Amino acid sequence: MAFFAKHLKKNRNPPDLFLCSFQPLMIPIPLEDQFEDLLAKSMRGLHLGETELSERTGVPRDILARLCRGEFCDEAALLRVARVLSLDPRTLTMAASRVWAPRPVSVAGLEVFHLPYRDMKVNAYLVWDPASRKAAFFDTATDHRPLVAKATSLGLSVEAIFLTHTHNDHLAALPALAQAFPEAKAWSNEAEPWPGTTNFAEGAEFAIGSLRLSTRTTSGHSVGGTTYVIEGLARPLAVVGDALFAGSMGGGMVSYEDALKNNREKILTLPEETVLCPGHGPLTTVGEERRNNPFFSAEFAA
Repeated sequence: MAFFAKHLKKNRNPPDLFLCSFQPLMIPIPLEDQFEDLLAKSMRGLHLGETELSERTGVPRDILARLCRGEFCDEAALLRVARVLSLDPRTLTMAASRVWAPRPVSVAGLEVFHLPYRDMKVNAYLVWDPASRKAAFFDTATDHRPLVAKATSLGLSVEAIFLTHTHNDHLAALPALAQAFPEAKAWSNEAEPWPGTTNFAEGAEFAIGSLRLSTRTTSGHSVGGTTYVIEGLARPLAVVGDALFAGSMGGGMVSYEDALKNNREKILTLPEETVLCPGHGPLTTVGEERRNNPFFSAEFAA
């Protein structure tokens, strides 16, 4: 696999070791999507089935079917598929070869919770101002108990609960979490309101103690998907929900075109060192995604 071998050495990164605080073992959070998921999301977004994609790429149907099942069986075929699907051939090959994961990242004042939901895992986040001890949750995932335990053990004053979007896996624990912190106000985007929350418009700004928080509507996966940009910690944060994953993105369930555009213009234009906090999978950074995300890396290449 010459194409892969050419890029292996300079793109080999250590696995992500940012850990869930409540897990007793040091288990890294795995990538949410493998290369076959990227193919599926692109095909769905571009309204291409296997038959048409086979015709447009010249890849035999049986080879294409194996690629779509996650078998990295033919590098040349994958490169042809990548070009038709507007995926970066270089980084898609890396994804298929399973050699990339985002570098470890942690920030004082940020805690991630990685919780089960049916046959997958979903993230929630706790962000706080170390000076004032004021804090906010971003999404709730499925179990309020580890969230409450961590905030309590740190002696934090939880003032807000922000929703990135209203899919059930991201807010299942909202009623219980709101009950545990009755002084905390719950917020959602006015484009995607939710009972029991106060709505805001894009561009709304908030404070978490001395931390500054601004909102960007990053729709596409959902109607009112929201990215929360937080400044004031050692590194800027962006809680992105299901807009973007490490090495992937959320499915463009509402609009694939909007999802790509919003990720490109509202998330990947943030400073390179910005830590991205996705709804699934490990933490990553803007720089990592510009270089390694097959949906976007070609256009950010030097």
